[in-house]
Amino acid sequence: MFVSRLLDFQKTKYARFMNHRVPANKRYQPTEYEHAANCATHAFWIIPSILGSSNLYFLSDDDWETISAWIYGFGLCGLFVVSTIFHTISWKKRHLRMVEHCLHMFDRMVIYFFIAASYAPWLNLRELGPWAAHMRWIVWIMASVGTIYVFFFHERYKLVELLCYVVMGFFPALVILSMPNTDGILELMTGGVFYCFGMVFFKSDGRIPFAHAIWHLFVAFGAGTHYYAIWRYLYQPNTLESKVSK
Repeated sequence: MFVSRLLDFQKTKYARFMNHRVPANKRYQPTEYEHAANCATHAFWIIPSILGSSNLYFLSDDDWETISAWIYGFGLCGLFVVSTIFHTISWKKRHLRMVEHCLHMFDRMVIYFFIAASYAPWLNLRELGPWAAHMRWIVWIMASVGTIYVFFFHERYKLVELLCYVVMGFFPALVILSMPNTDGILELMTGGVFYCFGMVFFKSDGRIPFAHAIWHLFVAFGAGTHYYAIWRYLYQPNTLESKVSK
């Protein structure tokens, strides 16, 4: 209750930047300001994600690194592209209700595959023990189950949907944290902290101005931190070693 009051901006001068909260069974409708911010905060990262993914591809030294770069790249770029398209349609073509609804579902589905794709390089390229081989497939099974859930129960049980994302995000980390080589652990945990703090804003539409756009920024910071860890500890060392050997 205290946090709710603390975060309630409806009685301040910033109220014009957001609409009132909606009941649990309805979807929040952003203001024009928020729509623009929602589009911009993910559209900005489309080009960097494409360039970053391409960089991993060109740094790949073997088939597994190439496959992992493709999987991760599609997940990373797909997240920002789909999110930007959905928010643009929601803003400028809101009369296309069926298209908007389908894109909203797709936007939520992509998050599951983005999480799985973010774990793929670590599960494919690091020595993690016997559970790693199983987790390589479990993450995609979890992503598929999450997608099916969104298809049948989209926006019906919002707290359950959020819980699914949290479980999907943390469960594979149990295997990652057990790897003998701990290089990159700090960056992985830092990225996870960004996502966790961002969820506060993810559930704060109507309480905090531009809450969803702020959530987008936390996603970008989390994804950027994880990208750095993948580039630095899974791909870049191979380049440095090859230069030394020459």
